[in-house]
Amino acid sequence: MLGFLIRRLLNYLVLCVVATFLSFTLSSIAFDPLSLLRQHNPPPPAATIEAKRVQLHLDQPIPQRFLTWGEGVLRGDFGQTTTDHAITEELGRRAGVSLRLFLLGVTVGILLGVLVGVASAVRQYKFTDYAATFFSYVVLATPVFVLGPLVKQVAQSINTATGSEWLQFTGEGPNDLSQLGWLEGFGERLRYLIVPTVTIALIQIAYYSRYQRSAMLDVLGSDFLRTAQAKGLTRRRAFFKHGLRTALIPMATLFAFGFGLVIVGGVFTESIFNWQGMGQWLIQGINDQDTNITATVTLFVAVCVLVSGWLSDVLYALLDPRIRV
Repeated sequence: MLGFLIRRLLNYLVLCVVATFLSFTLSSIAFDPLSLLRQHNPPPPAATIEAKRVQLHLDQPIPQRFLTWGEGVLRGDFGQTTTDHAITEELGRRAGVSLRLFLLGVTVGILLGVLVGVASAVRQYKFTDYAATFFSYVVLATPVFVLGPLVKQVAQSINTATGSEWLQFTGEGPNDLSQLGWLEGFGERLRYLIVPTVTIALIQIAYYSRYQRSAMLDVLGSDFLRTAQAKGLTRRRAFFKHGLRTALIPMATLFAFGFGLVIVGGVFTESIFNWQGMGQWLIQGINDQDTNITATVTLFVAVCVLVSGWLSDVLYALLDPRIRV
């Protein structure tokens, strides 16, 4: 089992480097960071443009530029933006914002999605199944830029009904909570976190419940589950010990790689709720034609997929005894 996990980790590390290199190469080919400088009125002197070109390593071939950038990353230096700001300082703040938003939303969505999917499968063609199916299709058919404002309207209605403004849905909250105690600071963060988390969780519940229902139905009609009951196990014990455990195996990969896709696709969610996370930063990097920002965001997403993918492999090993052998 340990050898399997080590091999998988090495594979993910190689994929991280390859994905980041491809992103760096494509953005280097497509972007012209000096074009923004040339558009200044009056135009800067040629010496200034040349100095900027050397500063951004545009005088080097793309592979050499990537190696130069990669050496800095290994030292904890992700380079400078085209506007001469340190990427490393901004990375920590924006990564914390995105992880705080999406990690909670995805975790809640996965747990509830699995429960809804299992309940739908167990009660197939009954009211519970039809209600869950209707909910899933409605949510999946609703774009996030429509679902987000709808959830905000519900939150505003709750605030109006309770006569308070406790639920907040614009921004990520105060930057400095040092004056508050731990409990007060947590409550202040929670005020701004609930509404966008619900938006993300609704989509995840609808998405994962459909897959979990299908996986569960395949297991419920399997021979090994009937054999377990024929050998004396109660239906409930056979269901939880063998059925649910088997149905979760194909879902593990979906959980892992779905998390990385949520962060990439979180641009709309961050824009709707005005969270300055990695998605917003990627849009800013593209607008500024900044290769370093684009590569940094790609590396961040690749690491998220690496960690979640490796954890899914651990889950595989725990759920499937054949891997442990």
